Amino acid sequence: MTTVWQPHATRLLAAPRAPWRRLLLSALLAFVACCALAERDVAALHQQLIARFGPARVVLLEDWLATVNAATALPDEAKLQRINDFVNRNIAFDADSAVWQQNDYWATPLETIGQGRGDCEDFTILKYVSLRLAGVAESRLRLIYVKARLNTPSGPLQQAHMVLAYYATPNAEPLVLDNLDVAIRPASRRTDLQPVFSFNGEGIYAGISGKNKATAGGISRLSRWEDVLRRIRAENYE
Repeated sequence: MTTVWQPHATRLLAAPRAPWRRLLLSALLAFVACCALAERDVAALHQQLIARFGPARVVLLEDWLATVNAATALPDEAKLQRINDFVNRNIAFDADSAVWQQNDYWATPLETIGQGRGDCEDFTILKYVSLRLAGVAESRLRLIYVKARLNTPSGPLQQAHMVLAYYATPNAEPLVLDNLDVAIRPASRRTDLQPVFSFNGEGIYAGISGKNKATAGGISRLSRWEDVLRRIRAENYE
């Protein structure tokens, strides 16, 4: 099977004047306020996690938050590597039927971390949210439904799968973040994947080219995505 991926600080003076001192004090107070807000948000996430899943995954939650925070200062491709490695290393693959006792459930980051396991959609959603929190632009990220060709002991098998793609520019060949192949590779090197359609927080795209415009109707035609975005907002990571 051949896959066709369309490309889609200035030093301050030693003795500043009074206005400078007032500005510095205001900036310091703002910084302290932001830190306090961040601490409250982290505490709220801890409480949500423990209430739903118990304390076993608190360390994983803290490691995830620290990884996302550290990634914010990195260039985009380094962010991709940091987040992709963290998720693939710390989340175990398991089917929705085993994790959620449902045939198809799209988990939020807090839910995936709370369980410590998930399927391909959960890996992809966790990477997507992590990169958004680390400062990667929405327009550069797409979740892509694909048909994946697997080599099994019984022979080749094709199954539905989901990956995350990053577009440095609208014309760029996307980079693929996946849990089947943990290396980040250009789409042209993932001949085992046949893309079907793509989407992000801005909408649904008939193709996977970075130049495509979202189709009419927003995300409402993909109800599971609309639902998980609503639940992600309710968890309040920011």
